[in-house]
Amino acid sequence: MNKNKNKNHLRDRDGFTLIELMVVMIILGLLAALVAPKVFNKLGKANTNAAYAQVELLGTALDSFRLDVGRYPTTSEGLEALIKPVSVEEWNGPYLKKSEIPLDPWHNPYHYESPGNHGEYDLYSYGKDNSEGGEGENSDLVSWKGLGKEK
Repeated sequence: MNKNKNKNHLRDRDGFTLIELMVVMIILGLLAALVAPKVFNKLGKANTNAAYAQVELLGTALDSFRLDVGRYPTTSEGLEALIKPVSVEEWNGPYLKKSEIPLDPWHNPYHYESPGNHGEYDLYSYGKDNSEGGEGENSDLVSWKGLGKEK
């Protein structure tokens, strides 16, 4: 008789109580609150590093254009001169593997000026906020400073 009573008692306790579920949810919420900022910070740094890599890649393509044509593309020709022939015989492109100019990691176009204010050309992204200045992920990424340095 005692064995049947214990079996019935165990059958009554099949699920979790509301309080147990709430405790688990609170613990998961606290863990997410601690981990999420670190993950998003790494994502922001990855986007910034990707933007610097793209600026370096575009700079290499611009240098190849200059070797062939004897000058950098003008501001009006823009970066499109790296993939579409310009009206000079020496053009030997396309100078990029893809058939379109890449956008920065925040889906904004890179800014290009030639002649530039800081050299023969200026190539830059305004960062995540797409406006001049800013800090962190919103800082400007520019070709005339060393890799990884902010404006």
